[in-house]
Amino acid sequence: MRPLRNPIIQSALAWTLAKWMQVCFATIRWTHENQQAAEAVWAQGGGVLCVFWHSRIGLAPASWPMDRAQPVKALISLSADGEFIAKAVARQGFPAVRGSSANKDKAQKAKGGSQALRDGLKQLKVGGLAITPDGPRGPVNVMAEGLPLMAKLSGAPVLFIGLSCNPAIRLNSWDRAVLPLPFGKGAIVWDRADYPEGADMAQVTRDWTARLNAVEARADAITGLKP
Repeated sequence: MRPLRNPIIQSALAWTLAKWMQVCFATIRWTHENQQAAEAVWAQGGGVLCVFWHSRIGLAPASWPMDRAQPVKALISLSADGEFIAKAVARQGFPAVRGSSANKDKAQKAKGGSQALRDGLKQLKVGGLAITPDGPRGPVNVMAEGLPLMAKLSGAPVLFIGLSCNPAIRLNSWDRAVLPLPFGKGAIVWDRADYPEGADMAQVTRDWTARLNAVEARADAITGLKP
């Protein structure tokens, strides 16, 4: 049996990772860019889609201030690795909606996508929903139409979040996931979008992919993190 499929090991590793992240977030010197876009959404309240690439999950809690932002849940896949991630982010104040934001037809067949869509839309009536639109297995930095579909159906604004830190650990995973190290330099860059009325979903997906890539590239430029 793979270690991450063991519930006891999952819980222990999730607790350890959560504590490590808290230490790192407290000691990193953060630069915030275009934060006013996020502040306006937080002040407005209600639903919001919080979007970052899968490789930056380990940095995501640093972008969401619990004292003034909407409560948020994270859309986490139904895989065994997803269970581990769900436990780790829950300890950071991000309880999970289980399912996949990948191709909606595939999700409905195998990953609880239709239920996740329903639960996600329900969450968007009251607060935030965090999504990695290239998860759970890529291709890396390629957005599926699940995110634009949720934005269209819910009418919720979208916050693209670019996250970076340096120095950092790069995992040997499909997305080369970034984990923080303490006492480094960090950056959070925001951009806001709303689903354009009458727009073609494929075109919106392409445009939003470029915008999410742009905020991540800007965050990496600030910290000096290499691709």
